[in-house]
Amino acid sequence: MKDFSNRYIFIFSVVMVVSVAVLLSLTALLLQPRQEKNVEVEKKINILSSINVISTKIDAVTLYDKYIRESFVINTDGQHIEGVDAFTVSLRAEQKKPLEQQYLPVFTAVMDNGDTLHILPLEGKGLWGPIWGYVALKPDMNTIAGATFDHKGETPGLGAEINTTEFENQFLEKSIYEGGRFVSVAVVKGGADRSDRHEVDGISGGTITSKGLEAMLREGLVKYEKYFADNRK
Repeated sequence: MKDFSNRYIFIFSVVMVVSVAVLLSLTALLLQPRQEKNVEVEKKINILSSINVISTKIDAVTLYDKYIRESFVINTDGQHIEGVDAFTVSLRAEQKKPLEQQYLPVFTAVMDNGDTLHILPLEGKGLWGPIWGYVALKPDMNTIAGATFDHKGETPGLGAEINTTEFENQFLEKSIYEGGRFVSVAVVKGGADRSDRHEVDGISGGTITSKGLEAMLREGLVKYEKYFADNRK
């Protein structure tokens, strides 16, 4: 009788574990398309934010299709790489490759005034995890037309401030070149010179995140130098 009871408990446990596993797998499978769609929409919202177009989950796809006219992938020589979808490129994965083998996504937007902006994705490291963003350049491939940044786990009120409009707006009209030399934009602790076209204020109490973002800008944008030279107007 005891053996029967133990066998019953064992069979019941196995059936329950298998049933739960099947249900979880089915749930994940059913939710996957929705999750992928949410990721796509969030990415489009961020890209639009870099060109100062405010969007929501409701209108992001429509606005993206309106403003983003082209997307493609290049290498560090500025050559187009065929057969690769720029939207699906993972910068985190690309950064693990040798520089000459990395895929560099480019998104181009045509604004209401007719200007063509070049949007470049970036990814780096903050204090507690990855940080990322998009920088839009004007046709001169020098002047920043807009920028947006985000993070995974920076400290609220400190490093997390990189995702605020106040911080992002500092990058408007800043320049990444000085006299033909690539210099990027420095994130300065203690206050930047507002008249300096290559500096923005760092985040008070968020020095490591600020410096991580500065490195992300410098190391990410310099990879596009050949593209900038070939397409500068």
